[in-house]
Amino acid sequence: MFATALFVSFLVLFVAGSPVAVALGLAGSLAIWLADLNLLAVPTNAYTGIAKYPLLAVPMFVLVGSIFDRSGVALRLVNFATCLIGRRPGSLAAVTVLVSMFLGGISGSGPANAAAVGGAMMGALSRAGYPRAFSASVIGAAAATDILIPPSIALIIYSVLVPQASVPALFAAGMIPGILAGVALMVPIFRASKKHGFGLAEKDLPLPPFWRSLREAMWGLMAPVIILGGMRMGWFTPTEAAVMAVVYGLFVGFVIYRTLTLTDLYEMFVEAAEISGVILIVVALASIFGWAGSTLGVFDRAAAAIVATGAGEYAILAMLILMLIVIGMFLDGVSTFLILLPLLMPIAARFDWDPVWFGIILTLKIAIGQFSPPMAVNLMVSCRIAGVPMEATLRWVVPMIAAMFAVLLAVIAFPELALWLPRVLGY
Repeated sequence: MFATALFVSFLVLFVAGSPVAVALGLAGSLAIWLADLNLLAVPTNAYTGIAKYPLLAVPMFVLVGSIFDRSGVALRLVNFATCLIGRRPGSLAAVTVLVSMFLGGISGSGPANAAAVGGAMMGALSRAGYPRAFSASVIGAAAATDILIPPSIALIIYSVLVPQASVPALFAAGMIPGILAGVALMVPIFRASKKHGFGLAEKDLPLPPFWRSLREAMWGLMAPVIILGGMRMGWFTPTEAAVMAVVYGLFVGFVIYRTLTLTDLYEMFVEAAEISGVILIVVALASIFGWAGSTLGVFDRAAAAIVATGAGEYAILAMLILMLIVIGMFLDGVSTFLILLPLLMPIAARFDWDPVWFGIILTLKIAIGQFSPPMAVNLMVSCRIAGVPMEATLRWVVPMIAAMFAVLLAVIAFPELALWLPRVLGY
């Protein structure tokens, strides 16, 4: 009865249009009340859910993403990426993927990445002759790489919920799959551009000077090196790395590029506070849901029922892949982790799956769902910027989904793609 109350009330509230955080909090509170547990557990777990040291990195990484967006780093990265890829049909769309991977690696938010890259690249793609529906598909798909490439807010949340997987290990594990996902997306992009003649006008445009573009983009390219290198050298923790990234971004914006003003600083603080507040409220209220399900034994019994079906390891993994891709169409990565990890981790423990590898697999599944219609959160943002309905992107986005799914299968078949780098770095 308690399990039914927990899940049915959440589904009813969610379908009725309640925010995810509200639905989680109310469903958990209802189950606690029906089970005659101490109602003080509601505020206590809401507080303890966010009173965790790694979560201090969330507002900092959100802020540094805003800083790099406003300081002009994106434009300089576009010029440098253009030099690397050259001028050919599809090159500007491929540049969009590269820039999105870099900016997503800083901000760690898929919809925010889609908004930032869409605002910077949509006009240029349209002027180069790319259909707006195709451009929206490229931006939405490329933004999905953000939760893989470090620093990723979703991976930070995963480490909080799964203490066996440290933040540095997850950041290192996400690097190679994230890069592979970006490269895989370029394959259907170049094929479609060549077949349909997208971006033919690009061939006649001069390339930016390579060394000048590299010099101007170097300050932005150094950000991931500082974040990951500093953690590897032991100079600072992942949380302190987020603060260092903010200080570095402000230095570049105010001193090197001189593109930021005090007004920009105030607006960035407000924007980061709003986004971070939403994320942490979701975490706090989801903690009530998670505590209720764990205390009542709901998640353990559900996991035992799944394992008891008699399906093999890979059959159950395939079921989880399908489930998470569908759920990823509706929810962002943070919400998905908060809702499902209490159920999924007992299954992972039953089959002795490595928690770091399993975290990257889950993240890849969610990334695919973020740009899979009909309710793809990234595509919602990019289609709104492009001014096209989501159904117009179907013919373009399906090959991109297939490309990233191939990366998912590769990481499942060859776990070393995720585990090699953390082991080499000593994590």
